[in-house]
Amino acid sequence: MAEIKDTNEKELNRMLTEKRAGLQKFRFGVSGSKTKNVREGRVLRKDIARILTQLNTKTK
Repeated sequence: MAEIKDTNEKELNRMLTEKRAGLQKFRFGVSGSKTKNVREGRVLRKDIARILTQLNTKTK
């Protein structure tokens, strides 16, 4: 995730909103049994955590 470390705060916020929207879409897909890749949710949550960690370190 070297690309996350090199991006600015504005870009990180944009990525964060995209990942959160993707996670929401994934969760609705699971409830409707439309999702084939169940590991996608775990990957999205970890990406969101990485982005939030990087945002917190940049603000301090």
